Amino acid sequence: QKEDWPMHKLECSAMCAFGQNWNPSETVRLTARILAKQKTHPERTQSEKLLAVREFESHLDKLDNEKRELIQNDIAALHHFYSKHLEYPDNAALVVLFAQVNCNGFTIEDEELSHLGSAIFPDVALMNHSCCPNVIVTYKGTLAEVRAVKEIEPGEEVFTSYIDLLYPTEDRNDRLRDSYFFNCDCRECVTKEKDKEKLEIRKLDDPPSAETVRDLIKYARNVIEEFRRAKHYK
Repeated sequence: QKEDWPMHKLECSAMCAFGQNWNPSETVRLTARILAKQKTHPERTQSEKLLAVREFESHLDKLDNEKRELIQNDIAALHHFYSKHLEYPDNAALVVLFAQVNCNGFTIEDEELSHLGSAIFPDVALMNHSCCPNVIVTYKGTLAEVRAVKEIEPGEEVFTSYIDLLYPTEDRNDRLRDSYFFNCDCRECVTKEKDKEKLEIRKLDDPPSAETVRDLIKYARNVIEEFRRAKHYK
């Protein structure tokens, strides 16, 4: 608690100033913490042994006007809520930082997969995506843990999933293009072997068969069970 006091002080001061009108987004709060951390600890942190936040990919050249406008809205909110408590770089540097956070941030979930917040873990962000991942990322307090869900051979690349895998291939790649600016070419995206079952469940005018429902429920339960086993594996 003492170690994290500078961060608590930053937010407590701003929260007290705004009272019930305190409502910055998770992205704005996370970016404010990054700026404060970079000021108090200009050297690499323990989570930046392999990759520093400043080295994150921003995909700035791929941002459309809508995404750029959203970033400017976040910058305005950052200035609004933290102007008296934080020093800022110029607007161009803030655009890059928000783009980096948007592309490299992690959604933190509890054991029931309920949303808890957002964070960055620079070294963990080095992992590439696959819709057939061999690891998952779990969370213990402020730590991210990478846990294998399949046998991994020496020298084999470690892959995680950036998105919800219960969507069919086209939807998954739409989400990957929108948030991460690439298409996935993993085995599942090439074969689309699970798409038929996933698409069947979405046809509201044509209810799925009992067998299809059972298969999808089994698939979803297996995914969640793998997550839980990996999280608690010692």
